[in-house]
Amino acid sequence: MEEVLVSLFFSEIYIYQMYFQTLIHDFLYVLGDFLVMSHNIPAPEEFFGHQLGADRKLAHWNKIVDYFLELDKSPMVKVENLGKSTEGNPFLLAIISSEENMGRLEEIREMSWKLAHPKEVPKEEIDRITEQGVAVVSMSMSIHATEVGGTQMAPELAYELITLQKNKDLLDNTVLLMFPCFNPDGQIMVTEFYEKYLGTEYEGTSPPMLYHKYTGHDNNRDAIHNNMVESKMVSKVLYLEWSPQAYIDFHHMGSYGARFYIAPFANPIDDNVDPLIWTEQELYGGLTHVMLEQEEKYGIESTATYPGEFMPTFNYVPCWHNICGMLTESASAKLATPLYIHYHQLRGSRRGRPEYRTQMGFPHPWEGGWWRLRDIVEQQKISAYGTLEAASKFRPMILRNMYKKASNAIRKGLEEAPYAFIIKPDQHDELVQYKLMKTLMDMGVEVSRSQREFAADGVIYPRGTCVVFVGQHCRPYVVSLLKRTFYHIGPFSKYDDGAPVVPYDLSTYTIAEFMGIRMHEVEKPFEGSFEVLSSIRYPRGDVAGDAANGWLLDGTVNEGFLAANRLLRRGFTVQRISEAVKVDGKVLEPGSFYIPKTEGVEVELNKLSKRCHVQFQTAPAALKAKAIKMLRIGMYQRYYGGNADEGWTRWLLEQYRFRYKTLMDKDIQRGKLRGKYDVIILPSDVKELLMGEDIEGYYEKRWGGGFTMPKYPEEYQSGFGKEGVEKLKEFVENGGTLLCLGESSNFAIEELKLPVKNVLKDIKNTDFVCPGSTLHVDVNMDHPLAWGIQEDLLIIFRHHPAFEVKPRVNNEDYKVILSYPERHIMESGWLTGEKYLSRKAALVEAKMGKGKVVLYGFQPHMRAQPDATFKLFFNALLG
Repeated sequence: MEEVLVSLFFSEIYIYQMYFQTLIHDFLYVLGDFLVMSHNIPAPEEFFGHQLGADRKLAHWNKIVDYFLELDKSPMVKVENLGKSTEGNPFLLAIISSEENMGRLEEIREMSWKLAHPKEVPKEEIDRITEQGVAVVSMSMSIHATEVGGTQMAPELAYELITLQKNKDLLDNTVLLMFPCFNPDGQIMVTEFYEKYLGTEYEGTSPPMLYHKYTGHDNNRDAIHNNMVESKMVSKVLYLEWSPQAYIDFHHMGSYGARFYIAPFANPIDDNVDPLIWTEQELYGGLTHVMLEQEEKYGIESTATYPGEFMPTFNYVPCWHNICGMLTESASAKLATPLYIHYHQLRGSRRGRPEYRTQMGFPHPWEGGWWRLRDIVEQQKISAYGTLEAASKFRPMILRNMYKKASNAIRKGLEEAPYAFIIKPDQHDELVQYKLMKTLMDMGVEVSRSQREFAADGVIYPRGTCVVFVGQHCRPYVVSLLKRTFYHIGPFSKYDDGAPVVPYDLSTYTIAEFMGIRMHEVEKPFEGSFEVLSSIRYPRGDVAGDAANGWLLDGTVNEGFLAANRLLRRGFTVQRISEAVKVDGKVLEPGSFYIPKTEGVEVELNKLSKRCHVQFQTAPAALKAKAIKMLRIGMYQRYYGGNADEGWTRWLLEQYRFRYKTLMDKDIQRGKLRGKYDVIILPSDVKELLMGEDIEGYYEKRWGGGFTMPKYPEEYQSGFGKEGVEKLKEFVENGGTLLCLGESSNFAIEELKLPVKNVLKDIKNTDFVCPGSTLHVDVNMDHPLAWGIQEDLLIIFRHHPAFEVKPRVNNEDYKVILSYPERHIMESGWLTGEKYLSRKAALVEAKMGKGKVVLYGFQPHMRAQPDATFKLFFNALLG
């Protein structure tokens, strides 16, 4: 009896102890609520004047920035302005956690970093971090500006996290890195366009122009090269500063399928990625799905639509860095305007969900009705909570997994081939190899340099050779970018009828091939003395002295065009040589630049040698050269949502200081183009959108009813029509040059009646498949368009045309600059039906009257990524 009484006594003490702990816990959180209110942080509905996601209401980015500055008053929030967006708007990072965690934020960041980079971290330290560390989760909102839900949801999520008592444990166990808007410029554009047409028949229509100045939708294809400033800022946080354990990116999709896609990805998945990534996706997605069902959010799908293959997007690339990268995709309303959807309009997915009915991964179909932005805000907010809840509840396991994934990558890189990728000495364009190394290092990849001569696979390499060892934390990323790739064609890559299920983007992303950099994939272990580079130092430029006849600049270097354009802009004379010249033992090929010695030019060359890292060599006395000028360039731009290829083209022209003017439909239709322009560029585009004819038919053919043709005010219904065709024809016949990139070549062949055939036009998609692959081409090195190009050239081919010149009495008027070899055409990717490309042309210059039409059967500048083919474009812009 006495023992029982003692036991009851201690049980009562324990109960009281727990009771008082609960009281203290609740008091502290109420105190937190009081602190939030004492800092005068209003609720979002009070601040914005409406519930976020309300019908026909979009909060403007400027107002959202103001609200996050209010949230910054809380001790649980730290708002950082990382810099300016492309068009000068604030780009924010909001860090949210408990007040205690915020007081040791740097310590938490260091712990997160060590788990992801465990090479020299003692096991005892790893054990301590997994017990005492905090899970770090990153989220980004609305990279695609018409996908408005994420940015509208962000203020509400942030406010609830720091004010609702239920979130106390969540914030004790996690740190949230929130990017409230990945595309501020586009958010402003979309909001203002929406508000302008509220109450009209155009209400809910997306803006007619690109919603990012240069990239539009392709801003989410910039997660490797980081060409845009927004990409640079996010990648720096993810890969150079924090290395979070999870990342989720909030998107929208079409309106007529599932209501919401969540992790995990669909098949196929990439076997380079650590399996823990895919199982973690099941964990995060599974908990999120349960929470959504509890809240009566139906029509949720997973393991469908979005495959786990490598893509240069911000939600995919983290997986190849051992970060559990995920995305959500909400069914779209009409921006903030409700959309009514009939049940019979709902359809299956092209991957993983063949019909609209109950299945695993889609257990509770939505039955149709009104679909609102508020529905999107709520489902995205729940998914954000689901991700944080999973990271919080399974914190020690998530942290341990991060260490294990990185350790697995390092071990595999040390134990199995490939062991390293060696950047071979004497590259065709030396500066591009430095660009490649910087691109890798900006994403957290280690690049090493040999301190003495070494041998690998029997090949001797000199001191100073750069090597990317595979035994590092991001091995999946390194292998995916640098190893030759053969896309696996299996059951997930074909429909039942044999039609191909092509990759969501490209079938290879071997960027060394894109950039023209020759690599040695090392198959056996090797030894040597190497140092890890802390930064990239480009070669010092130089200007040879005692150059009485002037200077020569190598035409194989892309930066030579930047230097030449800067000289031309300042009024200096620049010429190009038409015959090879040997200078100091080095042969400078045709197309190299010659700068005669004139007053003030040497001072300018010294500036350019440092800025562009180029060498100006002494020119010999006798040169066969012709003066060049900056041609007057017109760049066609359309509406209907804009054309990302046009935007990328503008960006690249600006980077290399080419002058251009934007041409709209009326500019073309007015005619007299030859008096204003020497060159007109048609970016890669379909004939229907260029001409503005049968656009509705094009939408139906491409999207199969999944997207409807947008309804725009008359001033935004673009296309230059038959009238424009005649004016372009007149321009060429009077001596102008029309550059047709990629798909626009089909327009030129058909509408300008060129005697050239696209040999792929009528081939069945079961017979020919090439969805983004690197292909070998033979180069006509004598043609000026090929000046400076390497002979072992690869181009990126993605559903493009291939050409055959029809027999004519004047065949000589049609020059083939690039053609496919007879066989062994593909280097990396997926190519079915090689015979259809065999010996066909990839780049043709067609004479027409006094001018010419240049047909590019690829995009020589695609997303500003294939440095190897830039010169094929640049050469057409200097005359």
